Amino acid sequence: MPLVLSIGATEPWNAAGLGLDIRALAACGARALTIVCGVTAQDRGGLCGAGAIAPDLIAAQLRAIDEAPLGAVRIGALIDRASVEAVAAWLERREADGRRVPVAYDPVLGPTGGGAFADRTTLAAIVERLVPLVDLIAPNLAEIARLTESAMPDSADAMAHAGASLRARGARAVLVTGGHLADDPTDVRVSDDGTRTFVGSRIAGTLRGTGCLLTCALAAEFARGADLDAAIVYARAFVRDRFANAIDVAGMRVAY
Repeated sequence: MPLVLSIGATEPWNAAGLGLDIRALAACGARALTIVCGVTAQDRGGLCGAGAIAPDLIAAQLRAIDEAPLGAVRIGALIDRASVEAVAAWLERREADGRRVPVAYDPVLGPTGGGAFADRTTLAAIVERLVPLVDLIAPNLAEIARLTESAMPDSADAMAHAGASLRARGARAVLVTGGHLADDPTDVRVSDDGTRTFVGSRIAGTLRGTGCLLTCALAAEFARGADLDAAIVYARAFVRDRFANAIDVAGMRVAY
């Protein structure tokens, strides 16, 4: 069973964040290790509060798993610039030591229900320090707009353009997720191999934590040696299954 490290923040309902990552990675056949970089308070109305873990404690957690034979890394919400810097520095050290593994990044900038984790300083650090170090970043429409300081894409062509813009800022590969498009949900991958569009049919309803589910599945597939597009196909199918089989908890549709 491959080991996948998930780096991010907690959320009380475990409908998103590290609590969901543990279950999602297990469902994808991987064992989860976790690094807590932040604590958030969320409910179905959105963000109630959030706080970052001290960077020296983030670094200590990363040292504690240093001997783990990681197959991949999944990164989620990072709440302040210091957290971004701590994670980026760790990735750089591993690369310098010849221990680099594939990294899937869900740039969670705020919960779907409302509110924001990342301020402008944190956002700048994400683009400057973290984006060039990951193998795949998977922003949704609102996130790609903030990351590229542009209008929110409203079509596959606009998504491809935004993805290319983020690639120009150092991203190795971008998967712009279009679940909130007016038409059928469409994702657009932009990489060295050009652009590929993935189209699916819409399932009625909502689901918390879709970005977590997607990037956990991507990381699990990367850990098994899958190539980029094969991992995307698997991850999209995994999210679709969880969407179709979601359960209701206190008025929220959640994966588990």
